[in-house]
Amino acid sequence: MVSLNSDMGESLGIHSFGNDEELVGLIDTVNVACGFHAGDPSGIRETVQLALAGGVTVGAHPGLPDLVGFGRREMTLFPEETEDIVRYQVGAVAAFLKAEGAPLDHIKTHGALYGMSSRQPQLAEAITRVAADYEVPVFGIGASEHEKAARKLGIPFVAEFYVDLGYDADGGLIVARRPRATPVDEATERAQQALIHGVATAVTGEPFPIQVDSICVHSDTPNAVEIARTVRQVMSEVTA
Repeated sequence: MVSLNSDMGESLGIHSFGNDEELVGLIDTVNVACGFHAGDPSGIRETVQLALAGGVTVGAHPGLPDLVGFGRREMTLFPEETEDIVRYQVGAVAAFLKAEGAPLDHIKTHGALYGMSSRQPQLAEAITRVAADYEVPVFGIGASEHEKAARKLGIPFVAEFYVDLGYDADGGLIVARRPRATPVDEATERAQQALIHGVATAVTGEPFPIQVDSICVHSDTPNAVEIARTVRQVMSEVTA
């Protein structure tokens, strides 16, 4: 069964979670920012508590150490560095979950790290080794290095699809530095195409096959709540 997930806790200082509280009632699982691209200790705790109070599972959402660029600028990393920064961040979320008596559900990398590891097998394997230690699935792009690494290391894999981002002709995500509102009719059409026909359409117009185990709606998309409601409705209609 396809799930609906969202990246949350992506704030600093005096916490302003924007869409997070409303989204919790619409989704199945949360990806919590771990402090490197966004978030801080109190923010992690508050997001974990918010998700668990709403009956939602919690995964870790580690990113590159780049607060200014919100983790959406690529860096050159050795595999060992990648594993270290992911292990460090996942450990933080796991600790707050343990304090609440809840398990870590999965690992899903953020932004540039997500894109880099979808193309670079050594980085994908570094991330998956951390997931293996926690015995949790990895979220990623289907048929990419994400999935190959998970299969190689014997870790469950969850193929994601994004209704609020564009794709290039090779099936790679196009991630803008600043989020923009996605028209609801666009999100609806993308969800229907993916769930009913198993295809997505690149920004240049080419259709390509897509795997969908989970659909992501970014919490920092201005109209995220409206999109999530629409996608949930499409999911209900498809599975009815």
